[in-house]
Amino acid sequence: MTDTERTPGRVGAVVIGRNEGARLIACLASFPVWVRPLVYVDSGSTDGSAAAARKAGAEVVALDMSQPFTAARARNEGFARLRELGAPEFVQFVDGDCRMQPGWLEAAVAFLAARPSVAVVCGRRREVHPEASVWNRLCDAEWDTPPGQAKACGGDALMRVTPVAEVEGYDSSLIAGEEPELCIRLRRAGWEVWRIDQEMTLHDAAMTRIGQWWKRTRRGGHAFAEGAAMHGAAPERHWVAETRRAVLWGAVLPLVTGLGLVLTPWAGSLLLAYPLQILRLSPSLGWERATFLVLGKVPEAQGVLEFHLNRLRRRRAGLIEYK
Repeated sequence: MTDTERTPGRVGAVVIGRNEGARLIACLASFPVWVRPLVYVDSGSTDGSAAAARKAGAEVVALDMSQPFTAARARNEGFARLRELGAPEFVQFVDGDCRMQPGWLEAAVAFLAARPSVAVVCGRRREVHPEASVWNRLCDAEWDTPPGQAKACGGDALMRVTPVAEVEGYDSSLIAGEEPELCIRLRRAGWEVWRIDQEMTLHDAAMTRIGQWWKRTRRGGHAFAEGAAMHGAAPERHWVAETRRAVLWGAVLPLVTGLGLVLTPWAGSLLLAYPLQILRLSPSLGWERATFLVLGKVPEAQGVLEFHLNRLRRRRAGLIEYK
C-alpha cells in the first residue's frame, strides 16, 4: 500500500459498543491516523465510554435507547454519520471489544483496490485469551473460516461505501445475523465477498460462564430462524439447514424421547444419538468443539422457537417484519 493510499479520508471506520471501557480505548488506538473519519456509536454506556472516545479523536453518535437496540441499527447510524463527515471510499466496521491487527487495513485496502468486483473483505478474527475458558476457545474456532470467496462476513470487515449505501445498509430490525443478510443483498446486486488469509482483529469475548455461552448460542438459533424466514427460498436457502438441525437435535429428539418414555423405558436409548453424533464429528472438530456443537442445539432450538413465537405475535399485530 502506497503513501498516497494512506491519505486520510479514503478509509473511515465505524465502531459500536456499550460499556467496553479499556477495550474501547484499545480499539480506537489500534486505528492508524490515516483512517478518518473515526465514528464511535455508543449504546447507552454508563462507564464514560463516550467521553473517552471523544478524547481519543472519534466522532461520537449516541444511540437513542428509547428505541429497540440492535447492532445493525448502531452500525447504520454510524455509517450515516460517517458519510455526513466525508466521502470515504471504504469503511471498516468493527465491534468495540476488538482491536485491529497491524497490517490488516493496508492488506484489505490493497485487495479491494485490485478487485473492483469485491464489496466486502474480511480476515482472521482471533480471541485474545482462548486459554481463559472453553467458551473463548469455541469462539476462536468459530472465527477460523477458510480464505477465498465467501457468502458472508462477520461484524469486522472492510467494505466499499457505495455498494453498502446502494443496498441501504444493514437491516436494523435484525437482532442477530445482520452481516450475512447484508452480504446476501450485496451478492444479489452483483458484488463479491471475500475472506483473505490475513490477521484482522483481536476479539475479547470474556466468556467465563455457561450462561453467557447459552445466551449467545440461543441468539444464534434466533438468527438462523430469522435468516431462513427472510432468505430461505432457492437459490439462497439461507440458514435453512442450520435451522432444521437445531430443531431436530434440540427439540424434536428430546420431545420424542420424553413422549416415548411414557410408553417404554427403551425410548431412552434414543438419547444415544447425541454421543454418537459427537463421536462422528470429533475427528474433524475435536472432542471439545464437537461436544458443545451438539449440546448447543438445545439453546439454538430455544432461539428458533422464540423467533417463531415473536413472529406470530407480530403478524397478529399487523406489523411489517422486514424492509
